[in-house]
Amino acid sequence: MSAAMKTTMGLGRARLGAGLTKYRPSASVRSLSAVTDSASESPSCVYSGPDATKQAGIDGLGITNIGTIYKNQTYEELAEHEERNNEGVFSSHDGCFAVDTGVFTGRSPSDKWIVKNEGSESDKNLWWGKVNQPMKPEVFDELFEKAVNHFNTLDKAYVFDGFCGASLASQKKVRFVHELAWQQHFVTNMFIRPETAADIADFDPDFTIINACSQVNEKWEEHGLNSEVAVAVNIEKKVAVILGTWYGGENKKGIFSLMNYWLPLEGIMPMHCSANIGKDGDTALFFGLSGTGKTTLSADPDRNLIGDDEHGWDDDGTFNFEGGCYAKTINLSEETEPDIYRAIKRDAMLENVHLDADGTPDYFNVEKTQNGRVSYPIHHIPNHEPSSTGSHPQNVIFLTCDAFGVLPPVSKLNSGQAMYQFLSGYTAKVAGTERGVTEPEATFSACFGAAFLTIHPTRYADLLSKKLEEHGSDAYLVNTGWSGGGVGVGERMSIGATRACISAILDGSIKDVEFEQDPVFGFDVPKSLPGVPDNVVQPRMAWEDKDSYDAQRNKLAEMFQKNYEKFTGPGVTDYTAFGPQLKK
Repeated sequence: MSAAMKTTMGLGRARLGAGLTKYRPSASVRSLSAVTDSASESPSCVYSGPDATKQAGIDGLGITNIGTIYKNQTYEELAEHEERNNEGVFSSHDGCFAVDTGVFTGRSPSDKWIVKNEGSESDKNLWWGKVNQPMKPEVFDELFEKAVNHFNTLDKAYVFDGFCGASLASQKKVRFVHELAWQQHFVTNMFIRPETAADIADFDPDFTIINACSQVNEKWEEHGLNSEVAVAVNIEKKVAVILGTWYGGENKKGIFSLMNYWLPLEGIMPMHCSANIGKDGDTALFFGLSGTGKTTLSADPDRNLIGDDEHGWDDDGTFNFEGGCYAKTINLSEETEPDIYRAIKRDAMLENVHLDADGTPDYFNVEKTQNGRVSYPIHHIPNHEPSSTGSHPQNVIFLTCDAFGVLPPVSKLNSGQAMYQFLSGYTAKVAGTERGVTEPEATFSACFGAAFLTIHPTRYADLLSKKLEEHGSDAYLVNTGWSGGGVGVGERMSIGATRACISAILDGSIKDVEFEQDPVFGFDVPKSLPGVPDNVVQPRMAWEDKDSYDAQRNKLAEMFQKNYEKFTGPGVTDYTAFGPQLKK
């Protein structure tokens, strides 16, 4: 063999009393310096020596001076690295690894930048502005050099080669370069994992993310940036750099934003949604921002989970982008969310979740953050869909978290209303999902995911409209927010009531109930629905002061109207008539 040695190893585990769990190699396992024949079969390998970076495929980035590269490590191998590097602890909950990401417990959207390469394809197609902030090429080059130089000082690094998108026709090859084992653990959970070394032989990535999280950009003011943190993307160079933030979600959302760029150019609809499929092959999509219930509501014991967050819709149907799930853990219990609760076991990874002294996770303790998370491979959900694909959806559900307590728990939308609600993307920012958000705030997020859109929202709307019309999909708006008043007055919808609404949609029984039209928003609202109290189904009934409800509804309607003005004008389909209408 060459000086770059490949190593694979298995690991056992041993308990430390009744508390934290510690991983140790089993007696039959060789040391990290050992060479085994099984390396040729497994994608897991270790490269060491002067040719390590070349063997790992990262020398072309300028990373040429790392002594050892750990590539596509198994979960057992990653566990040993996590322990040896003191990157976190293993909880007493089935040995699940737990990590604290410091001050960054959510995304930092004001620190996301895309290089504006003048005259390039991306320059012509990108939706420049607050979401996609332009960065000068020379600034990116400095940040890229900083990241590369940092990795060239390290004794070891972690590389993951994997895939995004279960549809082979549009699947992208992605590579991550990390400082820490837990970050490779995260992307191993979240992306589609290669099963054998042959799957990534001669791997030529469509995109690479270099995550130098321990480094900050001291020259951020000189560069015209917003802070010392930077998530910088160069589409033409097919590489991104992360500096200053340890939050795991930046890895996956960076690639999701890119899928939102690549796929529409191929005529494929990318979606910030979860998806599941029934026993009869009926697929349902759940659009919604973080905290609205995408992950919770798509984890249904009577249906197979396709995925919980990011999907595409092409000519063959729907498909998951990912190989895992990333669920919020706040107030998690086995009684309310059994599938997610039981998915937290060995190989899952907790982020910013409080652990008691004996190593037991406490999901009700949110002193650290309300955005505690768990990532786990999708096969931790027993009834996941093995193909990660589904049919053309029969039902499309827009989830919103209404902070004003105005919207009904479920309403049926006609095609025009569906497009209006999709472009509006009304919800509330839920505490903890972004830095500085400690209480729910009403917001409008185009396509229920404006933070991840890279081209203009109306282009996604045009794609979705075509899909809905072509396949006759039904659309509904489901409110998982407040009833009987806004935040601080009313109460959050119970998950039982929300699930009753979802069940009625999926089994078709909602079509048998009597509806009435909302006088302001125009959508159809059930007069009653089994499993949901009447004063919840009809939100005005839950308010003690009906005049206050009417005033609040009108206020929200005005917010919708003002927000939607930016989606009108020459060259776009105007859905204003399908939004709320106020009497003058």
